Amino acid sequence: MDAVEVIVSFLIVVIIIVSLLSNVVVLICFLYSAEIRKQVPGLFILNLTFCNLLMTVLNMPLTLVGIINKEHPGGGGFCQIVGFLETFLTTTSMLSMAALSIDRWIAVVFPLSYHSKMRHKDAAIMLGYTWLHSMSFSTVSVCLSWVGYHQLYASCTLCNGRAHNNRTQFVIFTVVFHVLTFLLSLIVLCFTYLKVLKVARFHCKRIDIITMQTLVLLVDIHPSVRQRCLEEQKRRRQRATKKISTFIGTFVLCFAPYVITRLVELSSAVPISPHWGVVSKCLAYSKAASDPFVYSLLRNQYRKTCADIINRVLKRSSLNSSRIRGENGRSTIIQTTA
Repeated sequence: MDAVEVIVSFLIVVIIIVSLLSNVVVLICFLYSAEIRKQVPGLFILNLTFCNLLMTVLNMPLTLVGIINKEHPGGGGFCQIVGFLETFLTTTSMLSMAALSIDRWIAVVFPLSYHSKMRHKDAAIMLGYTWLHSMSFSTVSVCLSWVGYHQLYASCTLCNGRAHNNRTQFVIFTVVFHVLTFLLSLIVLCFTYLKVLKVARFHCKRIDIITMQTLVLLVDIHPSVRQRCLEEQKRRRQRATKKISTFIGTFVLCFAPYVITRLVELSSAVPISPHWGVVSKCLAYSKAASDPFVYSLLRNQYRKTCADIINRVLKRSSLNSSRIRGENGRSTIIQTTA
């Protein structure tokens, strides 16, 4: 192993640990909080969390072994199962993010009719489509024997080396797959979140007008209070932009290098560094570690739920320790009396 492979292996280990812990915390919050379970976005987040956990437990360790041993640990049948799961889970994750953006768009742009337009039944239909979409592409790739160990990515995935006899069909399949998965999800993310940002800026402008009118009327207000109001006004304008940039930016940063590499790979005229193939795969894996923070753990509701769980655990542990100290004290008194 050279220096790049050692660094990438270390990063994959870090991604596995962070992804496993953060997604488990999201799952615990979902099971603990009845309020989170009642909300429609909770279904999309639960689906995304399960996909990330399966990817973390099944695919990432095997890619790590592939980088270290330069081969996949297992036979052809096992590799096809792993490749099927890799395609299915990645596709489902992308479409789940698109579904979350549609939910936010309806909630912000159509707040009065949100509960009638986005019910649990509607969310289940959207999830059904994501599974059907993912299952279709995964099944076709396996049935046509296009899944195998790819040395460039050190993992079992779509492999152009297994499509010598029907190269044209493989190219068409790969392009259509990434267009209907990555590009479609990106278009939905950009459309919905930019609409949300437009509405958020409109409301911020209205609040700014009211704030400025109030500051003009309050002529005796202290300069420090006025300055805090202006600073809060500035933070309010930046908050929505930062959130939207995070949603779209992490999606593009993590998935775009890998997708572009897969499309460039179809042209044999462009050589691809083996190190870059593994790095792009590592970036795609990093999305599983960032999703819990982007969509869940940084939100006030999940932070409050985590705090409640921690307080409950600490309170129970303190009660147990107090009970143990009391029992020890009683036993000491009995022994002294005896």
